[in-house]
This record gives sequence, C-alpha cells and structure tokens, in this order.
Amino acid sequence: MKLGILGSGKIVQEVIQVLEEIDDIEVVAIAARNREKLEKFSRDHNIGRFYTSIDELLDDSNVEVVYIGLPNNLHYDAMKKAIARGKNIICEKPFTSNISEAGEIHKLADEAGVMVVEAMSHRFIPNASRVKSLIGDLGDIKLVSFNYSQYSSRYDAFMNGKIAPAFSLESSGGCLMDLNLYNIAFAVDTFGKAEEVYYFANMDRGIDTSGIAILDYGDFKVSCIGSKDTDAPLTNTIQGTKGSIIITDALNSFGSFEFRDKDYRHFNFNDDTKSRIYYEFVESSKIFSENDRKRVDELMDMTLDYMEVMTNLRKSAEISFPADNI
Repeated sequence: MKLGILGSGKIVQEVIQVLEEIDDIEVVAIAARNREKLEKFSRDHNIGRFYTSIDELLDDSNVEVVYIGLPNNLHYDAMKKAIARGKNIICEKPFTSNISEAGEIHKLADEAGVMVVEAMSHRFIPNASRVKSLIGDLGDIKLVSFNYSQYSSRYDAFMNGKIAPAFSLESSGGCLMDLNLYNIAFAVDTFGKAEEVYYFANMDRGIDTSGIAILDYGDFKVSCIGSKDTDAPLTNTIQGTKGSIIITDALNSFGSFEFRDKDYRHFNFNDDTKSRIYYEFVESSKIFSENDRKRVDELMDMTLDYMEVMTNLRKSAEISFPADNI
C-alpha cells in the first residue's frame, strides 16, 4: 500500500514510527505547511516526496491511500478532496466535526467507490475485542465507568491565552472530541447507542476542558469521564450481576485487564512490543489490499454511530462548532 500523509503534528509523529514496522505499507509522500519541518521529517523517515499543499499530494498518482492527521475541523474537506480524486482514506479520529459531515462523506465515498476507514485504535486491539466477547459472562450489566483523564501538555499555554487546536472551537476541539471520544466509542461499540445521552462539561474560554458524559441504556448506565485539565488513574470498570471487568489503561491503548467473579483472572492478548496503533494500520492495509468493502461498511456504520452520539452530547451541553453551521 502506497500511503500519502496529510499533516505533521503529534499524531503523525507517532504514526510514522509504527508505519516503519509494517512491510506492506510504504509512505511515498507527505504534505504540511511548514516546508523546513517537512524537509527534515522526510529526510529522517526516508519519504520520497513532500508537498506544502494538500492538493499537490492528492494529485500525486503514486499515492493510493491517504492518511489524514490534520486538525479535526479539516478532516471533512480533506476527505472530500481525496474522494474526488479516487483515493482510499484512513482518517484520524474524530472522523468529522458532526454527524452531518460524516453522513455526507459516507454518501460521497459510496458513490465514488472509495473506501474510507476511521483510525479508531481500540477497534483493532486484541484485548478490546476479547473484553467485548466476555460481556455476556458478566450477567446483567448495571454500571459502567470509563475514565480518560490526562493533564494536557498544552493546558498551561491555553490558560495563558495561547490556544492550540485541541482547545479551539474553530478547530472542533475540546476534551469530548479528544480523550472522551475513546470512552464513548468503546461504549457504543460494546452496547450500541444509548436511549438518552447527556454531557456535563467544565467550560473555559468557550471550550470543554473536562466533562462527564452519561449514556442511559435504561437498565444500566455508562459514565464516560474525560479530562485535559486534571490527571487521574486510568481505571475503567464494567460491572454486572455475575462479575466485573477492570481495565487499568486508557481505552485507546487497552492494555491488560482483569475479570472478577468468584475467581480473579488477569488477561493480556496484546503483543506488548507493538504500539497501540499498530493493529489499526495492519488491518486497514489488509482491508484495502483485499478490497474488503463489507468490512469497510461495518466500520463506517460504527463511525456514524459515534458521530451521532457525539453530536447529541455536544447539543446537550450547548457546545457548538463553527463547522455545525456551514
């Protein structure tokens, strides 16, 4: 798979290290705005071509698949452009700013015969898949609590008036769209869409820096905590009448977990030598090489569910992005 990368930020820095481990993925081009940074990045990672505009990369006939690692609000336009040129896509989460944009991308991709996959790491991690398979052994689910709290390296600058995309309304940022999305996406994958959803946000300068999302499934409740302004142990629990599962890791990494009923069992099905995002790129490469459109459709249905829930959560907290009104 010949891959072109859009972006050069923190997530791209992480992704490129992983891609160098995967034999059937070749990064042939990268595009970002900072030419000096691109030159060094391309040299350091042996990338043959770099561009300072998205359009130039998308017009490169050697690029078969585009990985989009741009700020959240730019995903939609970048995907539209890539679809128009017939490029398959791996788009970083969150897929788009809202459900309306996500639905249009789905429609355009379907019409163009283009395959689009969201880079949502837990969907491909062995431990996450195994936990989902064990839910039925817990009896009736009663309470679920997920917590991804991580003091942001950009929070101090934000408090001093320097606004990074992660804390920008214009960039469709905020804690819900960043950290808490992982909690919500795993909940939706595991239990489906809730009957009611609510988001109680701590707001500063118009953006949510932390908050609690409540997903009400009628017979049980799910609490999803996300924070970029505080730090806390990464403890996640799924509690049922016959047992519980405890994951002491962020759900986007999904390390080892415990199953507690009458006994105590500890499990780890991951390869701990691999990055959390290794699995998603291996699987995406396989999907594209095998032209597995059924799997693409399954994954897209999951993405659309996330975006519907996320949009409704923001509405409940009266958080509106500029992208919502375009």
